[in-house]
Formats: sequence, structure tokens, C-alpha cells
Amino acid sequence: QVQLVESGGGLVQTGDSLRLSCAASGRTFTDYVMGWFRQAPGKERESVARITPNGVNTFYADSVKGRFTISRDNAKNTVYLQMNSLKPEDTAVYYCAAGRFVWGSYDYWGQGTQVTVSS
Repeated sequence: QVQLVESGGGLVQTGDSLRLSCAASGRTFTDYVMGWFRQAPGKERESVARITPNGVNTFYADSVKGRFTISRDNAKNTVYLQMNSLKPEDTAVYYCAAGRFVWGSYDYWGQGTQVTVSS
């Protein structure tokens, strides 16, 4: 089992920045690909960013490329999502997740953190 706890969400204005954190505990953190996902009201959950276990390879949704950066600190068992130039359409509950494969299903999920961007 892997336990994931997100933090760092909040209410910001258009153009502001936020950094989300996700602390992992349980099994070996470096065994897992980590991802950030989001779900806005009335919409399906979508992938935002993913990072390989060694942190070398990252992948982003087109909607966040150039604005968001995913990173991980394996010594701290933590994954981050730096979000810059936030837009109202970024408003959603953000979840971190852990999986074995970048493009496979993710096995463990956090409880989510709300990000609200006002116009």
C-alpha cells in the first residue's frame, strides 16, 4: 500500500502561482511513476502531468505545457506540481497518484486538494 497526501491548494487569482505537494508513505517511493490529475465540476478526471521514478522523464497535458512543472524529491518521498500563470480553467480538485507504468492505470490515489482560480 502507498498512502498519498496532497497539500498546497487554495484560492488564487488569474496569473498567480501555486505549488502542490504530495507526500507518499508506505512502499518504496522510487518503485512508482507519479502523476497529477485533476477533475473539474461536471467534467471527467484528466491527466495533468506524470514523472518517471528517477525524475528524468516528464509528460504534460497540452493545456498545461509551459505553465506547470512536475518534479519529485525521492529523498523526501514527495512529488510536486508547480503551477504558474494560472487560469480560471485550471480550477479543479487536484489528485496525485502512484502507478507502475507511465501510461498504465494508477493504483494509489490521494484525497485531493482544491485549486480555485478566480478571474
